[in-house]
Amino acid sequence: MTEHNDPLQTLGEIRSIMERSSRFISLSGLSGVFAGVFALLGAIAAFVYLHKQPFEDPFYFLYARPEELSRSTDFITFFFLDAGLVMLFALIFGIFFTTRKARRKGLKIWDPITRRLLINVAIPLLTGFIFCLALLYHGESIFIAPTTLVFYGLALINGSKYTFEMIRYLGLLEILLGLVAMFYIGYGLEFWTIGFGFLHIIYGIVMYFRYEQES
Repeated sequence: MTEHNDPLQTLGEIRSIMERSSRFISLSGLSGVFAGVFALLGAIAAFVYLHKQPFEDPFYFLYARPEELSRSTDFITFFFLDAGLVMLFALIFGIFFTTRKARRKGLKIWDPITRRLLINVAIPLLTGFIFCLALLYHGESIFIAPTTLVFYGLALINGSKYTFEMIRYLGLLEILLGLVAMFYIGYGLEFWTIGFGFLHIIYGIVMYFRYEQES
């Protein structure tokens, strides 16, 4: 039995070495779960600010004004602040769980693979950010939520070749959701909640039980 098992063990070790040298495998599923949770909290804050129930009124963005919402912070500033806090906390917890997983596996966090991953993710994200600023500048803010989903999905697909294949499928779902949201203008916040909230949580749970429970 030992003679049969040794070649299999050797192949497994070779495969592990190849994965470590070509893919970023320190990505933690818990990062996705917490990113989704913070996105849901941010969405809840937005719905409370708007005095709105999900899928209740598709045209709230047309009449929402600070005085009507009884808030001192204006409409656009609130959403930028809300989204910024969501991104900040998601990033903090993402770094924490990814670093923890890397240490447990004895892997380096910063190496050429990490740099290539970040560059490939950053290019679509930066492009999407500038595109959203242009939409805001031209008074087309109703398209910002669907646009963020599409460009985020493109970023995931662009970076998926340097990490787990599952990231590609998440990216495809984000793009699909963003494109559908383009045809249901006024429900951008709802689609944003599904894409950045629920999809992240589902993806994170699947990632955790598939890759981290085994190790």
